[in-house]
Amino acid sequence: MKRILQITLLTLLMSLLCSFAWADEYSDTQKMFEDAGVGDMFKSAYGYALFPTVGKAGIVVGGAYGKGRVYEQGKYIGDTTLTQATIGYQLGGTGFSQVIFFEDKRALNEFAQGSFEFGVEAQATALTAAAGASARTVGSSAGVSGGKNNANLEGAGYHKGLATFTITKGGLMYEASVGGQKFSYTPK
Repeated sequence: MKRILQITLLTLLMSLLCSFAWADEYSDTQKMFEDAGVGDMFKSAYGYALFPTVGKAGIVVGGAYGKGRVYEQGKYIGDTTLTQATIGYQLGGTGFSQVIFFEDKRALNEFAQGSFEFGVEAQATALTAAAGASARTVGSSAGVSGGKNNANLEGAGYHKGLATFTITKGGLMYEASVGGQKFSYTPK
């Protein structure tokens, strides 16, 4: 009986520590974007979806996947996943962080209902330095990154209620492709 109690307490302690580490991942990612120049948007946006790490790879056909959290007026309200499929000239793999800001309640509600985004992308990524641009049905974005500690982002602002920013974490990928992103949402 004593052994079972010890194992239960150890499991509970490990769960608490893991949840703190999980929360830090999101806090660190938000701080990275704030330091890159979009900090005011976290305060002025109605809500946002934050993806600490999205992995992307491709050889002619490619894909990406990442898990994130959705916030409404600064409060965590649910989880989201991002999946992406692309086809075209592409070779390599990369990792990036992404934030999607929702200008108003309508934009957040549309995201939460699930939407498919078609996009056209052209970018080059080498290690932690990157330059890229994209035009999508949910908005346009541009970014330049020298790594997470000295990232510099430029964005086109809201388009149809959404604004998207990315920071490249690393990898090596050359791409000129057509594809789309799909998001799922699960309330907390």
